[in-house]
Parts: sequence; C-alpha cells; structure tokens
Amino acid sequence: MYALGTHLLVELKDCNPAILKNLDEVSDAMVNAAKDAKATIVDVSFHEFNPFGVSGMVVIAESHLSIHTWPEYHYAAVDIFTCGDIIKPEVAANYLIKRFESRNPSIVEVKRGLISCDNIKLPHKVSNVELQMVS
Repeated sequence: MYALGTHLLVELKDCNPAILKNLDEVSDAMVNAAKDAKATIVDVSFHEFNPFGVSGMVVIAESHLSIHTWPEYHYAAVDIFTCGDIIKPEVAANYLIKRFESRNPSIVEVKRGLISCDNIKLPHKVSNVELQMVS
C-alpha cells in the first residue's frame, strides 16, 4: 500500500495570543513554514476576524497548509497536507510550533489516498500516458 499524501493535524495549544491575533504574523509564519519545508507556493489567502482570530491557507503545488486561530484560547488548528515524498510536512509543523510559541503541541499523521499497486510506488502526479497504463 502506498499513500498519495501525508496529512498532519497539528494542535497548537498554549500559544502566544499576541502572535495568533496578528494577521501579518500568522500569514508570515505560514508562508515561511511552507518555504522551510521546500514547498512550491502557488497562492496565499488570509482573513482577520473581528474582534480577533485569523484563518488562512497557503496553497502549494504539493497540496496546502491551513490555519484557524483562537487567540482568546491561546490555540491554533493547523492542517499540513503534502503529496509525494519530497516535501517533509513535519519540518513545517516544527517551524510553526516554535513560531507560535506553543508550549503544548500535538501532531496526528494521516496517510491519504492509500492505493494498492502490486508493490509499485506511484508518483503523486502522472501523465496521461501513465494514467492510461494504470486504468
């Protein structure tokens, strides 16, 4: 069995609330986490809520990083989904743990797109010719 992607569910508890409520800080942290993991950034979109909280996404060629913050609870929920085996999502997760000063982080790893292929490792993207061979 091979997985097309790895999805990290990152719980960041006991974070610095001043960072979590700052749109620029959160956006910068997420973009730099993607860069630190050597991801290819495609698009970036973030929104600041009133009275506080930030949600956003960094779309990467290898999938995405997303975040929702609750500064009033010193908490952020982060998803890091990467396809293939070149990008290391744990690098991005560890960067964010440090950047948001989380004193109580946890990470759950989920393998996505489990495929049985007779012990043949599949790339996360295939050409039309390769797709016809698999079909």
